[in-house]
This record gives sequence, C-alpha cells and structure tokens, in this order.
Amino acid sequence: MTIQQVSSFAAGDWVKPGKGAREIASAITGDPIAEAGNAALDAQAMLDHARDVGGPALRRMTFHDRARMLKALAIHLGQHKQALYDLSFDTGATQKDHLIDIDGGIGTLFVFASKGRREMPDGHVYLDGGVEQLSRDGSFLGQHVCTPLQGVGVHINAYNFPVWGMLEKLAPTILAGVPAIVKPATSTCYVTEACVRLMLEADILPAGALQFVAGGLGDMLDRLTCQDVVSFTGSAHTALKLRSAPHILENSVRFVAEQDSLNASILGPDADPDSPEFDLFVKEVCREMTAKAGQKCTAIRRIIAPNDRVEAVIEAVSARLAKTTIGDPRKETTRMGALVSASQKRDVLDKIAVLGREAERVFGNPDDFAVDGADPEKGAFLPPMLFHCADPDGAQRVHDTEAFGPVSTVMGYRDLDHAMALANRGEGSLVTSVITHDGDVARQAVLGAGAYHGRIYLNDRASMKESTGHGSPLPHMVHGGPGRAGGGEELGGVRGVTHYMQRTAVQGSPDHLTAIGGQWVPGAAEVKGPAHPFTRRFGELAIGETLHTAAREVTLEDIEHFAEFTGDTFYAHMDAEAAERNPFFPGRVAHGYLLISFAAGLFVEPAEGPVLANTGLDNLRFMKPVEPGDSVKVRLTVKKKTPRTEDYGEIRWHVTMTNQDDEQVAEYDLLTMNAY
Repeated sequence: MTIQQVSSFAAGDWVKPGKGAREIASAITGDPIAEAGNAALDAQAMLDHARDVGGPALRRMTFHDRARMLKALAIHLGQHKQALYDLSFDTGATQKDHLIDIDGGIGTLFVFASKGRREMPDGHVYLDGGVEQLSRDGSFLGQHVCTPLQGVGVHINAYNFPVWGMLEKLAPTILAGVPAIVKPATSTCYVTEACVRLMLEADILPAGALQFVAGGLGDMLDRLTCQDVVSFTGSAHTALKLRSAPHILENSVRFVAEQDSLNASILGPDADPDSPEFDLFVKEVCREMTAKAGQKCTAIRRIIAPNDRVEAVIEAVSARLAKTTIGDPRKETTRMGALVSASQKRDVLDKIAVLGREAERVFGNPDDFAVDGADPEKGAFLPPMLFHCADPDGAQRVHDTEAFGPVSTVMGYRDLDHAMALANRGEGSLVTSVITHDGDVARQAVLGAGAYHGRIYLNDRASMKESTGHGSPLPHMVHGGPGRAGGGEELGGVRGVTHYMQRTAVQGSPDHLTAIGGQWVPGAAEVKGPAHPFTRRFGELAIGETLHTAAREVTLEDIEHFAEFTGDTFYAHMDAEAAERNPFFPGRVAHGYLLISFAAGLFVEPAEGPVLANTGLDNLRFMKPVEPGDSVKVRLTVKKKTPRTEDYGEIRWHVTMTNQDDEQVAEYDLLTMNAY
C-alpha cells in the first residue's frame, strides 16, 4: 500500500516530511495511509515570506479584488471536489459528512466573496460606523476606519473539518488583506493538503498569501507580533497552553479560540409528544449525534426536556438511533462512519466512563454493535450512545465533560427558568437550540440563556422546512461562544473580516475623511463637473462632483393637488386649525414625499443616458417643515461609487434640500445604477 507523503508549503516551496514525521492511519481500517511532519521547517522564513511578499501583494488589492479571488477559488474547488471526497472517506466521514465539510467550506468562500462585493467598498479602507461631528461648525470630524493588519493569520485547525475548518478562517483573512499560514490537525491533514494544492495550482492567490504546515509549528508562535493573529480550534487545554504563553501575552498577539462546548437542545414546554415540534426535536438530536460520528464542535451534548416528557424523548430518540447503520463510510447504505482515529475512540470511551458516574446509559453498547463492511476492532467505530441523568442539579460531570463523539445525555427540567439554568451550567457554549412554537418561550430563552451561548437556534413547524439545523454554523452569523467555548468569535459576515484588521479612530476635516474613506463627507470640497452628472458614465463621475439646482416655489395648490392625487389627506396638509395645534408644524405644510418628488424634478436629466435605474433611497430625514410660499432647491453630490457588474455600478448620491433661507429641510441618499 502506498503511503502518502503529506508535504508542507513553506516560503514558496513544497517540503516533504522529514525529521519528526508522524504516521497517519485510516479511520476505517486502522492501516497506515500517510505520514506528515517536518521539524526542520523554518518558521521565521515562513513569517517573513507572508509579511514581506504575501501581505503587500494582498494590501495592494481592493476588497472587491480579493472578493473576486475568493469566488474564483470557490469555483475551482467546486470543480475538483470529488478528489477531496475520495480522500475524506479515510477520515471516517460519509458522503453526507463531506457535504458539511467540503461543500460547506466552498459555500463559505462564496458567501464571503458575495459580502465583500456587496457590503465592502471597492477600496482599501473599511468605514466602521458613521461620521461623528466633533466641532460646532462641522469642520472637525471623527470616523472609525479599519485597515488590514500588516502581519499574518496563523490558523490552527481541528481534525474534524479538514476543509471547512480551513476555509472558514481563510476566507475572512484573505478578504481583509492578510496572508495566512494554515496548520491543520495532523490526523486529517492529508485532506487539507489536497485542498491547498488545488488552490495553489489554480494560480489565483498572489505569492505568500497562503502557506501550509503539515505537522507542528515549531517555535512560530514565539515569533509573532502585535500585527499577527492566532485563530485556534481545539481543546480547552491546548488553547490555554497556547494563549497563556509569555510571548503571546507580552506582545498582545490577538488570539481567537474555539474550544470545548457542552451544547444543549431544549424541548419547549409547549411541545407535547404529538406535536410537530417534538418530532423535529428528536430528528435534530439524532442528526447531531450521528453526523460526523458526533465529532462536531456544535453537536448536541445535553438534551433538556420537561420532566414529564423525558421518558418519551428517550424512547423516541432510541428508536430513531436504532435505525442508524454504522459502517464503511464509502457504502451508500452507511448512515454513520467511524471516529477519526483509534486514539479519539479511546478518548470517547474514557469520557463515557466519566459520564457513567452520574448518568445511566439507556441506548448503545460500545462492546456490542454491528459494523457494515468493516472490522470494528481495526476501525475507529463506536455506536451512538444515549445517557439519562436523573439528577441534573446534583450532577457536575454531565455539564463539564464533553465526549467528542456520538454521545449525548438526556435530563429533565421543572420549568423554563430551570431549563435555562441547566443550559447555562455548561459555562459557555457555541450553540443552544430551543424547539418551541411559543414566541414567549423563545423570548424567555434568549433573555435567560443568551449571555452564555454564542448562538441560539430557534425552530418550529413554521421554519423547520427551511432551517439549516442546530449544528450548522453559517458564514453570515457569528460562530463562537463565551467561557468554556473559548470566548472567541469567527464568521459573522463582515464582522469576521474585521478581526484581521485594526480599528482606528481618525480625526480631521471633512476633506481628510473624504480622501481616506473614498466617500464624500458633507463639508468637504465639491467638484464641478463638465456636464450634468446624469449624462456622465460611472467611470467618468468623481467623488464629490456636485450639482446645484435652481429653486422652486411650493404653493398651496401644489399641496392640495398632491393630496388629491395620492389620497394622502393627512390633517397637517389639509386642515389649518388642526395643523396649528400640532407642536411640530406652524400651519399647513407640504407633504414630505411631495418635496422628494420636487427634488427629483429639479435634478433629473430626462433624456436617455447612462443612468439605468433608481434603486432606492436611504437615510431619509425631514428636518424643517415647508410652508406654502416657501421655495426649495437641491444639492446633488456623488457620495460613493461601487462597481456591481461588468456593465454597471452603483452611485450613491448625497441629496440635500434647503429652503429660501438656506435652512436644510430634507436629506437622503439616492441610489442609482449607472452604465460604465
């Protein structure tokens, strides 16, 4: 049998296993299939390559450039994912498990690529929040901005998701403009190496943007600076050892940890055994116990149900688990494969012995179970095992011991406050789910348990068909949790990108902030264009280009005509005495939307041109009422430009309407799509 040589990719070269290499066995057969590790890797050379080559190349690109790279990587991996599937079977994963890991990782790249194009600028600085006025006349302002760290992201990943675990960290790191050094768990690093090779062979990333370590990092963490980030997924013991290293603490190196998590699922008090919610609860529990053989950081470890429904839950979960076919993950009939290794199997057996001191095993026997198509003695197979803790208040180990495999414990609660208290006994988790059709139960759960859990997953008959599941971290939402879960945070859309950036408070004039952010700030210099801005294409318009319109008088006839035409006969527009009793109006006033319509009439160029569509208004505010006889005029300024496709881009216009006394009466952002 050929033993795969899992190489590292360091400072631009592939380095084969060497001194200190470790043998890797198949989870199915126990036979050696690969070796990895090389104690001779030059950690400083890798860091220098990332900082001096990869970082500058990434930072020269805009957010949109980097988003396009992520999309290209996702497409390329999607075209070659079968090769990753074929390798991943030896980790014990089934084809359905591959969809979570490999397809889930590719999907994460797509999401960050999309968010980079939709929610971030085609520039180099990300604006975090609005402008703060720091002076009376608006000449001195403040703005929080985010810029890429000038170091490297060191990603230390767990064995259970060799592809998703890498890509969910890599996507926001690259989008931020920071190079990455990826170090997966050795037991499944052969799958990660294949994925890295695919990405590098695609020649999409610039040199130095991605490096890969198969085996140990050596003294790399002792060489990091305040510009670097360590993102770790693994055990609490290892996380504590790494994050408390003197060098990490002395240099304030950012350290993000996702570690042990005693996740819970709570059956709402309204969900009786005949309800759709009860069936949903049982399905979720069984899926989380058997997917990836329970080796998921988000798997359900504690099943919390009303006291009078505990027996029904045990019976229903046991009956469903009994249908689980355990076997060679390559067989189509297999519903649960093996644990990743013999050592992991031993660890789970040790942990269930601990749980057994406080809970009774009510389903699954590790000494007597069938395995289809493989030898249970040679492979790392275990059956799903369900425990029942009759005294969850007096117990301790069921709330602090995670058997990282197909294991979960049922416990009862008296009332909803008791259920929340039990869930919180885990001292911090990645996710807790609440299955209920009662909105008040959902609200109480969030208020009672939100502080202890990174995500609360609510589901019922209304959302069950479309929901993604208790155990599915989504790139749009935060993944992480307090306390025992590590206190870290990953994903969460653009939030995840900013973890690899420095937030800086910038103070200066409107012109300064406009130059830094690439977005016009009121008070900054205006640019006079050579023609009406609606006659100019996307690429021709300059930030700050401004049009000042003529004035238009607003008459009583205008107001009455608008009211009759639209049906908006609100008393402030039509009844003088009633309007005068209103503390906001001096008498009859113009409709706000009449003013917006007049504004368009003042600044629109009616002839066919590069403006393709008006797609909306943002931040509309009315500051001062307009009375009959007042006149209004408009200032229209190019505030921001965002490319959307090869044919057109979005222009955000700042629109200000003032009256005859130059007092501001309305303000908003107008969005149009303009042809290139």
